[in-house]
Amino acid sequence: MITKSRESDFRDIYEIINDAAIAYKGIIPPDRWHEPYMTATELQTQIEEGVQFWCYSEDNTIIGVMGIQDKQDVTLIRHAYVSTAARNKGIGGKLLQYLSGLTGKPILIGTWADAVWAINFYKRHGFRQVSFAEKEQLLRKYWNIPLRQIETSVVLASSNFDESAG
Repeated sequence: MITKSRESDFRDIYEIINDAAIAYKGIIPPDRWHEPYMTATELQTQIEEGVQFWCYSEDNTIIGVMGIQDKQDVTLIRHAYVSTAARNKGIGGKLLQYLSGLTGKPILIGTWADAVWAINFYKRHGFRQVSFAEKEQLLRKYWNIPLRQIETSVVLASSNFDESAG
């Protein structure tokens, strides 16, 4: 079942993000890795900046989370994670499909350039990787991330994203 997160879900969201993010350890640049991957303060800041989390639950237990954020003329998919124990069961795809249905705007997704599995996941769901130059422009326009993260990330766009409008 997919539901919009509640304040009481904060701890579960935090734990799923940090459990699932272990997949990035040793993959993303060492200078971008830290433990926990996302602190509680960082998560709270993301929520305060407009990231709305949605939760996938089974047996009243949250096992997947994905955020959506309205930014000007696009929608961003943010912080998509499925607990390690529940991976490869279609949960991420269900969340992505559900959240994609919440907006008519083009959708952009940023992820780490070396996270090949994440890039392939989004491509399987109809997103295309944008060019290097376009990535640079989009990350600076719609995200608030450090330069080093811009350098080591990619952006994927939904089929209704018009490059010339970005």
